[in-house]
Amino acid sequence: MFDSAPRLTHGAVTVRGIKLRDARVLEAELVANRPWLERWEATLPGTRPSGRFDTRSSIRSLLEADREGSGLAFAIEVDGEFAGQLNVANISGGALASSTLGYWIARRFAGRGATTTAVALVADHLLLARGLHRVEVCIRPENLASLRVVEKLGFRYEGCRRRYIHIDGDWRDHLCFALVREELTEPLLDRWLGGRVPEFDRSVYPVPIGGDPRGATST
Repeated sequence: MFDSAPRLTHGAVTVRGIKLRDARVLEAELVANRPWLERWEATLPGTRPSGRFDTRSSIRSLLEADREGSGLAFAIEVDGEFAGQLNVANISGGALASSTLGYWIARRFAGRGATTTAVALVADHLLLARGLHRVEVCIRPENLASLRVVEKLGFRYEGCRRRYIHIDGDWRDHLCFALVREELTEPLLDRWLGGRVPEFDRSVYPVPIGGDPRGATST
């Protein structure tokens, strides 16, 4: 079983375990960033995003997964201010030793490298400190800003999952990217900051015309 989410920091960016006391600021950010986030919100089939948030229940669910060892729930901070979330889900040990990352950041922090730094910190923790073998990120093709995160960090494109997750009122395709430990000869954060990430060829995967460069996971 994994320990609780650790505190990891680089420069102005910190990721730390989310707490119940974050519920109020989390709700405020979700409401304030509604137009920024709504397009990327998971929904139940037959529903649309409601605009109402039970953040305490959401955090409790994340913390329960943390206790069970199936997930890690992080708050992203920039200069000590709550800026977004990064959640690790589907943690498996044994022969699979894998996990899935999902993340969002408030609009006012976009374009400052915070998301990329947070993802690099957590991926390094999972692959190098905790001994997982694989980290996966699945992204809607329209979310160009989120695609830039995995491109800048050198995640490898693995394919398109058709109608994979119900988001914003319908089943949406997602592009799947991953890293395995053998692909890293140094920490992911160091590789990115040092300019040693392999050049990415976006032509290998489908990006629709009109993709949104202002995606809620903007770097």
